[in-house]
Amino acid sequence: MKIHEYQGKEIFRRYKIAVPNGFVATTADDAATIYTKLGKPVSVVKAQIHAGGRGKGGGVKLAKSAAEATTLAKSILGMQLVTHQTGPQGQKVKTILIEEGSDILKEYYVGITLDRRISKPVMMASTEGGMDIEEVAAHSPEKILRETIEPALGLQRFQASRLAYGLGFAGDAAKQATTILLNLWNCYDGEDCSLIEINPLISTKDGKVLALDAKVNFDDNALYRHPEQPGLRDEAEEDALEVEASKFNLNYVRLDGHVGCMVNGAGLAMATMDIIKYAGSSPANFLDVGGGANVTTVTNGFKIILSDPNVKAIFVNIFGGIVRCDRIANGIIEAAKNVKITVPLVVRLAGTNAEEAKKILLDSGIKLDVADGLKDGAEKIVKAIGGK
Repeated sequence: MKIHEYQGKEIFRRYKIAVPNGFVATTADDAATIYTKLGKPVSVVKAQIHAGGRGKGGGVKLAKSAAEATTLAKSILGMQLVTHQTGPQGQKVKTILIEEGSDILKEYYVGITLDRRISKPVMMASTEGGMDIEEVAAHSPEKILRETIEPALGLQRFQASRLAYGLGFAGDAAKQATTILLNLWNCYDGEDCSLIEINPLISTKDGKVLALDAKVNFDDNALYRHPEQPGLRDEAEEDALEVEASKFNLNYVRLDGHVGCMVNGAGLAMATMDIIKYAGSSPANFLDVGGGANVTTVTNGFKIILSDPNVKAIFVNIFGGIVRCDRIANGIIEAAKNVKITVPLVVRLAGTNAEEAKKILLDSGIKLDVADGLKDGAEKIVKAIGGK
């Protein structure tokens, strides 16, 4: 689950991570009041959307007067902000953050995420702040410092100090940076984050070290431990179909292809998307209905897949392990009766009672094609849409 920058900074304040003073506005009329309240010669007006690259897209501007803050707020609020992360459709700006300007001396990057290769969190830091860390990793990997964190011990002070000095901090600034890094780990661990980033972390000409941005993603699997976190969710920033799928506990991610996929199990879903690509088309979604595929989950899955206008066919690929294939087949038939399926449908079932399931599907009278295997299913679904 993603949250906005201003929400992330409120959490940072709780963990004693230094951030600039600022206030949120949803109307341009508030901008002049906030500018005056901050009492600084320069304020920053920042669009609040769940995407990076806002500055390059025109969503971050400097105001040097109350009147200018109002003018900038009017231009940013309501704009369809397009960045490299939003895609060409952009994202509508409904909220802005106005905060005091900082006299920046140097920008840095700091982040923590899980390294799945070693099943441990890793803190990364770089002197290339303000840039996409993926670009730095691709072109200048030597500029990224890393510290592996033992989960039972947490980030140790010597590790934080090593990173701070590795970034070039010295004296009091090094102490400030070390404290921020330690507190960033406390935040990551305490809030059950899946990702946390400060980009940029800055040093100022008057000797301060501040988090100028805040990117905080929560682990959805740990939300039950944090009853306050769901209240931070902004569904308007998320894909409408993904929001709808979450209401039915379906793991759905919208993609840009033409073959709608309904699969049980994340690994099988990934393999299904790969073989659709190999067969000559591309998946329109990732949809994992879970191990217990039934009439309800399949019905809701069909509805969500068909809500995507790009979908030209549906490939149902389910392994009957926990639930027998014949029961899954009957569930698919009932679901197909409940939902008007207007595109070609190919079903591949494997596992317990797969042959019985195949007969049930063929005798159902439902317009569908039954596949004999994963490769056969992918080829049939791609052929049904002309290889698009």
